[in-house]
Amino acid sequence: MTGSSTRTILICSGKGGVGKTTLTANLGIALASQGVRTAVLDADFGLRNLDLLLGLENRIVYTAQEVLAGNCRLEQAMVKHKLQPNLALLPAGNPRMLEWLKPEDMQKIVGLIQPHFDVVLIDAPAGIEDGFKNAAAAADEAIVVTTPEVSAVRDADRVIGLLNTRGVEPIQLVLNRVRPKMMQSQEMLGVTDVTDILALPLLGLVFEDEQVIVSTNRGEPLTLNGSSSPAAIAYRNVAKRLQGEEVPLPDPTKQRRGLRAKMRQLMQTKLF
Repeated sequence: MTGSSTRTILICSGKGGVGKTTLTANLGIALASQGVRTAVLDADFGLRNLDLLLGLENRIVYTAQEVLAGNCRLEQAMVKHKLQPNLALLPAGNPRMLEWLKPEDMQKIVGLIQPHFDVVLIDAPAGIEDGFKNAAAAADEAIVVTTPEVSAVRDADRVIGLLNTRGVEPIQLVLNRVRPKMMQSQEMLGVTDVTDILALPLLGLVFEDEQVIVSTNRGEPLTLNGSSSPAAIAYRNVAKRLQGEEVPLPDPTKQRRGLRAKMRQLMQTKLF
């Protein structure tokens, strides 16, 4: 836990592959675009990917490992985004760091970052192992990312339990890869099902969006290129809600009804 006025937010998930790192990259860019000095810290030392998603992999010279060892200054290791100067990345070090890294090491890294930024986003490893516990030790708030699948929600519940025991608050939820049609046919857990099980306030709903895959492969977060795709809008709205703006959450049950109503209206226009 920290005593700084800088908001230090852990972005975590129980299950891998639910879009946690993608959210971190897009949320970081979205906050920076809103004028928030934002640092993103890749704490997934075993599976480092945040640099790829931000398109910064070729600009890394030093990592958190060299900072901790005293081999470079923090300023030398932080990689500023060329297209969004309010955002900087501190890359994860060698996977061997997992063998010796302790919670106090993460607290030291975050303590060095905080004076220079308004928000620090920590991309934690998925699961509840030591890597997650180390990352959680340096955070005040948390965003839990899950998809509306039974296994992902169960794993998220375990993560929330650990965060509660560590006094991390607030803990908020982002529900990712939402498919309204599957929710309506009850082939996927509904939003209320997930929020009832996890008992967390809902910070954002991100609809399934092919553009996420395209942008990830290009190393260009959707929130960087002005995209108006459903996921890009959702990421920006998460950033706004984090800043205290009241942005209504979309209702997945009305998504397809809205399309049907629009189609009916178009047909009536053509007929008359």
